[in-house]
Amino acid sequence: MNSTPAKVRKDIIQRPKGTQDICGEDVERWEYVESLCRLQLQSAGYQEIRTPIFEATELFERGVGEGTDIVNKEMYTFEKSDRRLSLRPEGTAGVVRAFVEQGMGRWPKPVKLYYLGPMFRYERPQAGRQRQFHQFGVELFGLDTPAADAEVILMAMRMFEKLALPNLSLQINNIGTVECRERFKTGFKALLAPQLTQLCADCQTRYQTNPLRMLDCKQDSCKAIYAQPTVKAFLETDFTSEDCQAHFAELVRILDALKVPYQRNPYLVRGLDYYTKTVFEITSTNLGAQNAVCGGGRYNRLVEDLGGPETPAVGWALGMERLLTLVGDLPKRTLDFYIVHDQPAEAFQVAEALRASGYHVEVDLSGKGFGKQFERAAKLNARQAITIGEAEVQNGTIRVKHLHSGEQQATTLTDLLSQLAPAKQP
Repeated sequence: MNSTPAKVRKDIIQRPKGTQDICGEDVERWEYVESLCRLQLQSAGYQEIRTPIFEATELFERGVGEGTDIVNKEMYTFEKSDRRLSLRPEGTAGVVRAFVEQGMGRWPKPVKLYYLGPMFRYERPQAGRQRQFHQFGVELFGLDTPAADAEVILMAMRMFEKLALPNLSLQINNIGTVECRERFKTGFKALLAPQLTQLCADCQTRYQTNPLRMLDCKQDSCKAIYAQPTVKAFLETDFTSEDCQAHFAELVRILDALKVPYQRNPYLVRGLDYYTKTVFEITSTNLGAQNAVCGGGRYNRLVEDLGGPETPAVGWALGMERLLTLVGDLPKRTLDFYIVHDQPAEAFQVAEALRASGYHVEVDLSGKGFGKQFERAAKLNARQAITIGEAEVQNGTIRVKHLHSGEQQATTLTDLLSQLAPAKQP
């Protein structure tokens, strides 16, 4: 971020730890990236959905999984009357709840949605990870096809290409259905039983509750055990059904045809319980240890688990703060005209006409002399200044000055608009 916080007195109320103020040039960066993401998804038929920032705690316990770190350690939960409510720690569960409650299962398939908004997790703040953070996400409901998986992956990759993100890698894996994973869990637990006491406390707990998530451990000692030849050989043995394998093979064929580079990663399981079949992450070596830019996958049972009809679905989410650390210099917002004046009514009339034609116009509000007003126009890097003084009002003209070249001319507002119209539309 570009803004540098000023020093404040200790008795001044400050923002909570793990949050940030987004202001100044940073807002322009956020708006640019958000706009590009929206346009990319809207071009493929995705519609925005906006859900509440707090939901019933049970939604996340059932949707995200009671055995996950998010539910066990990281949610902001409070009680109101006889209800437990939680600030949303991720976006998918709320979107699925809305899909069920709003009857979207009756909409034409597929239902393509995207969301953008703040999420909340109580964890140690670090670079690219805050306690209040923002996610941009995509959910596609109603199709259990490799083509649907390929489209959501393609949407993310093309967005990142347009943002010129550096050193990206697409990691993909097939984790099968719930039934497939039961076969995996049995074999995996038997293989690791002799070394169970050497694993960290979290992995020992996951061994009992959710063995698949042991592969998501960040402890070096555990990662070394999971990298042993016998464990690696087990992971590289496909435990999924023929249907899941055929699904994944077709996804890979589509990615190959589109020349989207990827790596099969047998250790990739994702951190949430609801995933089935395809899982994927897009990472960047420019992010350090926490290198995931975007992650997601298929979740064919979540809609049904949350009370809806049997509905296959696939999606992804990305953290905006982390994404913005990778985005380089972006085009700055251009100020087309700065109006220098001592005639406020006429200045606003000119500004309104230009803004209606799609131009960015600022009217000086200071009441200072023309010299100071021109100085501010230069500081704002305005392309042109329009001067409106008493003489211009009497003559029915305005003076337009190109601030970079110094060229200027007297004209009328009507003539100026007729000259500009071909150059820029609203």
